[in-house]
Amino acid sequence: MHMKNIAVLFGGCSTEYGVSLQSAASVIDHLDRSVYRIIQIGITREGEWLHYQGGSADIRNDNWHTHSSCTPAFISPSQGSKGIIELRGTEFRILPVDVVFPVLHGKNGEDGTVQGLLELSGIPYVGCDTLSSAICMDKGIASQLVRAAGVETAPSVTLYAGDDLETAVNAAEKLSFPLFVKPAKSGSSFGITKARDRTELIEGIQIAFSYDDKVIVEQNVAGFEVGCAVLGNSQPFIAEVDEIELSGEFFDYGEKYSLQSAKIHLPARIDADMAAKVKETARLIYRTLGCTGLARVDMFLADHGRIVFNEVNTMPGFTAASRYPNMMGYSDLSYSKLMHRLIQLAMAREING
Repeated sequence: MHMKNIAVLFGGCSTEYGVSLQSAASVIDHLDRSVYRIIQIGITREGEWLHYQGGSADIRNDNWHTHSSCTPAFISPSQGSKGIIELRGTEFRILPVDVVFPVLHGKNGEDGTVQGLLELSGIPYVGCDTLSSAICMDKGIASQLVRAAGVETAPSVTLYAGDDLETAVNAAEKLSFPLFVKPAKSGSSFGITKARDRTELIEGIQIAFSYDDKVIVEQNVAGFEVGCAVLGNSQPFIAEVDEIELSGEFFDYGEKYSLQSAKIHLPARIDADMAAKVKETARLIYRTLGCTGLARVDMFLADHGRIVFNEVNTMPGFTAASRYPNMMGYSDLSYSKLMHRLIQLAMAREING
């Protein structure tokens, strides 16, 4: 059987650089080496692209970029090449690539930028396309589209850099406290704060603007968060629903990657009818936002059985403890089989256009 060349991208110019390293190392460890030839392309925090040929341990501990194997390399945007251009001194070589797996989180990786490059290159890739990635990354735009499709969203106001702070705060206060203040385009809960009064709201807005030039202030949803791991293109599979049980204020960065006090319940502690409604809502959101390949759709279950949209992660975490692979594993799709399926979906989308 002809082995496929799979380029795994990791790192990147993003606050989620470290998360990407952990996810990519797990992906690399679970790709079947008898089927796939892996080309590891790391992107430093400064934006340098390097072909790395060491082990996954050095990716996890962020020593990969100092490895002696590293050579400058980047994806060719030319469809005549369809591969990685590796620079060696004054010479170069082209490494053919069948599929790219962009294990990149956040800005410059999950927001459509890399996806646009890959579409120019003509190389099939895992995950959502350029438009869908960009839409899902922007919490404000995603919420507007989901709301138009008939799914409830939290009342919110959108602020932009340069807006008068006093006017913005007055508008946000009308939503009633507590409020969540979020950078519009940020992942892993970076820059998100909970405001209980005007002082905390002002501080939260200032923090959020340090991450993005667009900020969303949302009314708190009284309830608990559930998630759906979605896999597929036009007819996606939805794994078992999970639930986040919080003891703190919200599921922040520390809790997401340590679970010091929060708990993940898999399956969620809801009845079968509610689980079915959550899955159908996730399917509607996935299709409304044009998702393909994979995504994790997060929602709140509020009073009276209301389902309220939270966000969509188009490249969710892929560590051994991450919610997406765990939900799929609970639904009898192992990590290695999941990797194989994602690559198949990428190739099928290319074949079908």
